[in-house]
Amino acid sequence: MPYKNLNEFISRLESGGELKRISAEADPRFEITQIADIVSKNGGPALLFEKVKGSNYPLLINAFGSYKRMGLALNCGSFDEIGERMASLLKMQPPSGIMDKIRMLFTLREMAALAPKRVKSAPCQEVVVEASGSSSGPLDLLPVQTCWPQDGGPFITLPLVITRDPESGAQNIGMYRMQKFDGSSTGMHWQYNKDGARHYEKYCKLGKRMDVAVALGGCPAVTYSATAPLPPDVNELLLAGFIEGGPIEVVKAIGSDLLVPAESDFVIEGYVDPGDEKIEGPFGDHTGFYSPADAYPVFRVTRVTSRRDAVYPSTIVGKPPMEDCYMAKATERIFLPFIKLIVPEVKDINLPMEGVFHNCALVSIDKKYSGQAKKVINALWGMGQMSSTKYIAVFDADIDLADYGTVLWKLLNNVDPSRDLVFSRGPLDALDHSASFANYGGKLGMDATRKTREEGMGREWPDEIKMSDDVIEAVKRRWDEYGL
Repeated sequence: MPYKNLNEFISRLESGGELKRISAEADPRFEITQIADIVSKNGGPALLFEKVKGSNYPLLINAFGSYKRMGLALNCGSFDEIGERMASLLKMQPPSGIMDKIRMLFTLREMAALAPKRVKSAPCQEVVVEASGSSSGPLDLLPVQTCWPQDGGPFITLPLVITRDPESGAQNIGMYRMQKFDGSSTGMHWQYNKDGARHYEKYCKLGKRMDVAVALGGCPAVTYSATAPLPPDVNELLLAGFIEGGPIEVVKAIGSDLLVPAESDFVIEGYVDPGDEKIEGPFGDHTGFYSPADAYPVFRVTRVTSRRDAVYPSTIVGKPPMEDCYMAKATERIFLPFIKLIVPEVKDINLPMEGVFHNCALVSIDKKYSGQAKKVINALWGMGQMSSTKYIAVFDADIDLADYGTVLWKLLNNVDPSRDLVFSRGPLDALDHSASFANYGGKLGMDATRKTREEGMGREWPDEIKMSDDVIEAVKRRWDEYGL
């Protein structure tokens, strides 16, 4: 069943044995991180800290931290189901790229019934706390975590940051970490390639103040959709509505015209002034390393609204696997059909958790001609967020990309470095600390498919060792006789 709000999701997790309530007081400074890290790394449940030091609100963490819980969050038996449902709606017309395919999906008539539904009043505005203009303020009420020893301060880690394009009027929801500077201000970590940064640049050129609202909690499909790689002019709430099977309710923010999810647990309202920046960070990031401090815009808080029964949602990131890895694996499966529509020879993609989403892509293809693997490598580097993938390795269609032993065997035995490597330079993820320059560096494609003479193979490709089927069946029939 769909979830109207976070409390319904918590009830579902608890009834299914996927949530543990912790009644002992826990400190949001480091202690909760250490507890959650241990539980996450050992495949443990979601944690609901009922008594958080310094706050009256409970804190939920690791709610998305397994394939099962991520499936529960998105109401699906498998993530592929959602992608296949989305792809089935597409008209088979030839737009130029994956972003056009996704954009087409969300303009289809079938999606009209899933558009956000505006309401006049909402649970997220049951309690209103106004900022006083001093350094103390409504953010001090929230159990914001300081996660790692070298972090620049406490960080809000699951924020749904809502902005509006001043030219088109289109709203965007993105997830960008927010360092709490004091009770009335945070950093706004808008990386160069994010929609929030694009909107901010437009407001700077216009010399206008930018209204911003930040939602926390609510329907888990809304939280996930804020992380999805959608085109700039596609409303993330449409995707959430598609996942939920019905429209997401929204309400006008108290201090601006921004529309916020009505069932959110908290909504932080405020603004960003052009040129108002401050050093933010460091931050222990999902690469397992600290990302450095740098100047980012300052978000000035005007008020915080909330539900009466609000729960503060949080997550931690660091050395994988962690909770964010399972959200990324959902994206891998949901958006695979769109990649197949543009590059039809692709059979499967696996983004290993150790590659933290952007560092490595394993790809299998139905190879029909010489050079096809290199064609696929370059095609993927031209696709949206895939453009920042540092390593792409391509295999034949019969390879199970989840079988890392076989993947490594093929990679080490099928690749001639002088023939099968594709070196390039281009955009990289902003968190890639190995690159010589921020956001830019070297990339490597690897063709681990079987090779033809046209590809420079000067001899016949050998057959793999495989027992004959009749012997396999004979041994299977007599297995009990061997006493093994």
